[in-house]
Amino acid sequence: MRDRVGDWIFPPRGAETAPVTLSQRRVYILPTKAGLLFAMTLALMLIGSINYNLSLGYGLTFLLTGMGVVSMLHTWRNLAKLQLRPGKTDPVFAGDWARFTIIAENRGGIYRRSVAIRIGTNEPAYFDVEPGAETNVKVSVPARRRGMFRPGRFRISTTYPLGLFYAWANVELDLACLVYPVPESGEVPLPEARADSGPGNAAGAGDEDFARLRNYHPGDSPRRIAWKTLARVDVFATKLFSGASGTRMWLDYSELPDSLGIERRLSRMTRWVLDATQSGLRYGLRLPGREIALGAGEGQQAKCLEALATFQSKDSQ
Repeated sequence: MRDRVGDWIFPPRGAETAPVTLSQRRVYILPTKAGLLFAMTLALMLIGSINYNLSLGYGLTFLLTGMGVVSMLHTWRNLAKLQLRPGKTDPVFAGDWARFTIIAENRGGIYRRSVAIRIGTNEPAYFDVEPGAETNVKVSVPARRRGMFRPGRFRISTTYPLGLFYAWANVELDLACLVYPVPESGEVPLPEARADSGPGNAAGAGDEDFARLRNYHPGDSPRRIAWKTLARVDVFATKLFSGASGTRMWLDYSELPDSLGIERRLSRMTRWVLDATQSGLRYGLRLPGREIALGAGEGQQAKCLEALATFQSKDSQ
């Protein structure tokens, strides 16, 4: 309820330029439920002391009141002057948790303890930071859809030291996480690989150099199966080659049936990209309006997955 009221009073204004400093005017403070109960207790103690003229009651009431006021000051100072800026966030697959990195820098002279950062209604991430130091805070948010995920505004808060007061500030940094499509589960045969036919490849497949063996995947050509290895150790393996001739594989969106729908086609192509990279194959990606040239390795995988994550069809626009 408190968060909804705060969002109504202080509506989002868009991403702020980093670093963001929590100035005096940005940090708000209110009593917690424990703080209200504490105040009611002090009021009852004061009434009792007045009725019975208890000097010790006066002293205890005023002492506890002073502690409450000092606690409010320390709670507010625990946030004031902190600097926040976005850090690097690694891509994830849809359905996983995006772990956003927020760098909190303490340029003040006091130790900041039990500070929480929360995005939406998700679990908060707590951190401490020493004077003159900075720390990376990882805040987890479920990534439900592919694409560029921007969580928007988050809340930084604290109830330190006594839990009597709640201090908070709303901040919106330029946080973003690339969310890949969900890879299709199960065994998905790769498209048929073809021999390269460019200049310098006229020698044919016979000029390829053997590179290594890998586990057999359904859909591998029988000509690539290591039959001698199968006869010797009773294990299906596929031979991988390198060299001028090599093989090329195109992962083409248009070759998948329309009945699968957009998201299922992207899901299958994501599985193809992962399997082709794991198999050490040279492959390219074709999407409507975009083509990723032939390549191999982790860099090629990252480019293809990014293209799949950000793909927008005419039907979805």
